Amino acid sequence: TVAEQLEKANRNISLYQDGFQIQGDIAVPINRNADPCVQTGCKWPKSSDGKVYIPYVIANSYTSQQVDIITSSLNSFSTSTCIRFIPRTTQTDYLDIQSMLGCYSLVGRQSGRQRVSLDSSGCVKLGIVQHELIHALGFNHEQCRSDRDQHIKILLLYFSSTAGMEYNFNKINTLNLGTPYDYNSIMHYGRLAFSKDNVSPTMVAIPNSNTVFGTATQMSQNDIDRINLLYC
Repeated sequence: TVAEQLEKANRNISLYQDGFQIQGDIAVPINRNADPCVQTGCKWPKSSDGKVYIPYVIANSYTSQQVDIITSSLNSFSTSTCIRFIPRTTQTDYLDIQSMLGCYSLVGRQSGRQRVSLDSSGCVKLGIVQHELIHALGFNHEQCRSDRDQHIKILLLYFSSTAGMEYNFNKINTLNLGTPYDYNSIMHYGRLAFSKDNVSPTMVAIPNSNTVFGTATQMSQNDIDRINLLYC
């Protein structure tokens, strides 16, 4: 699943890299407020034709097959949303897709060149690319939603002792756009995410602890609906 692939790819990633603090697969500029920002300026602008054009560049370190996967993932947004990822020409604000260590992205639009890391050794897969691009659009993880305590119980006892992993479970005052909590969201981590022994769950669903979550391999309908509600 995407959640498992992300955890595996980011297992040995440094907490601090190139001026960023890496919180799971979210990059936060050091000294920058990590709260949701879509209401205060980090949305990508809508064009007069109703589309949202987001420029990107892809590093030349990828193989042609990997470029095809990344491009296909970028284009997948155009079939169900108003988002259009387009090759950069002279735009000032754009996504710079590079093969750094691990998979991560900033949340929402930043100023100028904005890195999205897709490690060529484990991150170039449809679901992972979609996941990181949804971060770049301004969305956080599902298990961090403001209403998550009604749907998920976090079991701190079973966390890995690896420093910094708690960030993946911080509750955030998210803008939920009237959409339901989605166990099938591509933005939801699995029940064993960052488990200390990969057996003891770090999250369980409530009230039904048997509810399956974190198994998405591509965007859910709720993921698509939220993008459209925010941007379209």
